[in-house]
Amino acid sequence: MPAQKARWVFSFSLLLFCASSIPTRGSARLLQELSPQEYFSSLQAGRASLAYFSHNVSPGAQPFLEQIERSAEALQDYGVSVVKVNCPKEDISRYCGKENALRKAYLFRGNMLIREFPTDALFDVNSVVANVLFALLFNEVKYVETLADLQNIENTLKGRSNMVFAYVPATGTAEHRAVMEAAFVYGTVHQFVLTTEATLLKDTGNDESDASSARLLFCHCQRATDLAQPCRRTAMGQPLTMLNIHRHLKLMGAPLVTEVAEDPEKVSTVHLQLGLPLVFILSQKETYEADRRTAEFVAWQLLGKAGVALLSRDLVDLNILLRSNVALKTPDEGVPIKYLVLEDTDEVITLVEDKNKVKQIQEDEEENEEDEDEKENNNQDIQDDQVVEAVSRDKKRELPLEHILVLTEETFHSALSETARTVVLFYASWEAVSLAMLRSYTEVADHLKGTQGVLLSRVNCWDWPGVCTAENVTQFPTIKIYEKGERAVMYDGMWGTEELTSFIMLSRVSCPLKLATIDEAERYLRGEFPSELSSYHHTSLLGVFSTATSEARKAFEEAGNILTGHVTTGMYFEDDALALSRKYAVSPPALLLARSRGRSVEGIALSKQSAQEMVQMIRYELLDVFPEITVQNLPRYLQLRKPFLILFGDGDISQMESKEMLKLAKGRPQQEFVACWLNLKKTPVGRGILKAYFATVPSLPVLVWVNLHAGGQVFKFPPEQSITETNVLSWLEKLKAGLEIPSSTLSEEDWKPPLPAYDFLQMMETAVPELALHTSHRRGDTSERRPPESPGGDTAVREEPSQETKAEKVGSPGRDLRGTAPRLAAREKQGKRHSEL
Repeated sequence: MPAQKARWVFSFSLLLFCASSIPTRGSARLLQELSPQEYFSSLQAGRASLAYFSHNVSPGAQPFLEQIERSAEALQDYGVSVVKVNCPKEDISRYCGKENALRKAYLFRGNMLIREFPTDALFDVNSVVANVLFALLFNEVKYVETLADLQNIENTLKGRSNMVFAYVPATGTAEHRAVMEAAFVYGTVHQFVLTTEATLLKDTGNDESDASSARLLFCHCQRATDLAQPCRRTAMGQPLTMLNIHRHLKLMGAPLVTEVAEDPEKVSTVHLQLGLPLVFILSQKETYEADRRTAEFVAWQLLGKAGVALLSRDLVDLNILLRSNVALKTPDEGVPIKYLVLEDTDEVITLVEDKNKVKQIQEDEEENEEDEDEKENNNQDIQDDQVVEAVSRDKKRELPLEHILVLTEETFHSALSETARTVVLFYASWEAVSLAMLRSYTEVADHLKGTQGVLLSRVNCWDWPGVCTAENVTQFPTIKIYEKGERAVMYDGMWGTEELTSFIMLSRVSCPLKLATIDEAERYLRGEFPSELSSYHHTSLLGVFSTATSEARKAFEEAGNILTGHVTTGMYFEDDALALSRKYAVSPPALLLARSRGRSVEGIALSKQSAQEMVQMIRYELLDVFPEITVQNLPRYLQLRKPFLILFGDGDISQMESKEMLKLAKGRPQQEFVACWLNLKKTPVGRGILKAYFATVPSLPVLVWVNLHAGGQVFKFPPEQSITETNVLSWLEKLKAGLEIPSSTLSEEDWKPPLPAYDFLQMMETAVPELALHTSHRRGDTSERRPPESPGGDTAVREEPSQETKAEKVGSPGRDLRGTAPRLAAREKQGKRHSEL
């Protein structure tokens, strides 16, 4: 497990360094200086350390020590400590007593010696890291010298796993280090094989390769089920760096062909995210099988250079020429998709490989977009994500984490069993929202410290992906509350301190809480029962049932379980339930909703509703009739998808306006619109909203009608009229009749960040295959290929299994698009299909 943790830590360190280019601190402080006795007594089982024994530092050893010090921080990412052992003059032990022993460095795992290194073999940071990892991964990275050895490894992997074969001219180089680092991260996913034999590289078919240049080949052995069938090989065209290797492995694991049934402008694949183009082969129902084979043929030719997607004309309304049969989408922001008419598959491949051809196609439009591109380039240094900006600004501020228990794979289950209720934050230490959430979490821990039976803990999914996978954590951050013998409850509310604290405390109470007497029921409605919740403001819901309403009672119990933590629900079904319900003018089954600690109790009759219907009804009833809109509660009202009637005020609204608007909200059918108000002093973002509506902030208060979900038209209530129920209703009637002119109309464009997101999850390949983030994958009957279903289904983009799937169907390779003129004719090229791979 320490090795697995170190791999994840290394992956994070590498990508964070490449993404931000922030210089790292010096590593001198990481080099420990110990006596022999101190060093050997500090060795721990399973922990690796690199030690150099010395009586005194001679001038000849000084360069070596400098490189060792510089390597300390890099090796720490893999859990390897670096130690300089100062030998006493009188010490004549094995490592200190012999002169030749003092010219070596020693790699230990625990107290076991793994490898001795001559100091002249560790001549720089690359050589130190490469040789140390090579020794630690001796059993994981196979070293081969002959073609027969390589083929034997391939045969054992066929049908099971893929292989990464790397050639480096010499060990200890930067390329050797990059391969070892990649093996450390991906060694559990792919088999890594290394050689320094130039003749072996030529024997694999790389005759044109320069023996002085390192090379890497991805061998697709998993799809080769027959021992006589060779593994396809895809060479990496870029220099051997860790980032390039990661990029190459990510591309090799992507789906060979993606089937698309939505607007291609909205399609995003791993290729686009990694800066490669995406080629669409336009298809239709009648030619689906042939087009599919053509797409697969092109995909193999362009593997590692571009992605390939099959776009169905039948399912997407494309306003293009019927003659178009290929489309090209580049990763450049703002560049439209090019729809082309090509003659054969060679032209498709040339389109990608020959950048001049692409430039020629785009020449006319680039002139018009030159000014816009320059403006975008000037904004590259602007941080558009406020969460990332806030985390980056305060990254040096130390968080008080002493009240939050750190859980690991070893301690996770034992911690859950020791405490009545355990709150677990699953997060990723590199992700901005997770770090922002961690700040709120520390405040919650401070509020709840000393609370009996509640333990706040955290799991860093970057270090312990196995725990997060087992707990079905699919996004960061995630909070779950575990109770002994009960199912885990997941928090899906706002990330604020107050909201999360309330959720944790409310989840301590059984939901629904079974009440035994009418006195308990009345105290519950007043917020006095149970006593531990008396200090928390909440709305109480009480279900009242008779013995004849068991079906409704079961549905209410299930609804209460779903709403655990968000609201308190009680249940009363004793013999005198009828007396309680009559007090509030309802008959069982009924729901009593108590607001403001029982000062207002509303009775609602329950019909034959399912649990989900009850949940929706309860959530709707919990909404205020005339709410104050805040950043926290806005999503709940947006989900209603109704027009908004908003009263903007610079502070609290007057009693008269509040009274009139409340009458309006209660008097109109609740299905029509959301009547609400917004205090610009408490919610300053309201000023930005008004500027978006009217260009400048109008005189306040101002009443606005806006339908965000249909047309986006904004209407302003006449400022010369007083805000009364009668005047507003009259104005709304004019709006409905089309007699009012909108003040503005909101754009229908998607609200996207001005800059493309840098998605670490898509960039990082996980060491566990089950964690692959192919969220659009749809399972189906693989015995019969069919076009994707209509866009009305659950999935608009279907990603087929990756290239380790069944071999292509029997037939001519590179078949034409029969119904999509002109055809991509490549029938004469059968003999050369995939030969270069």
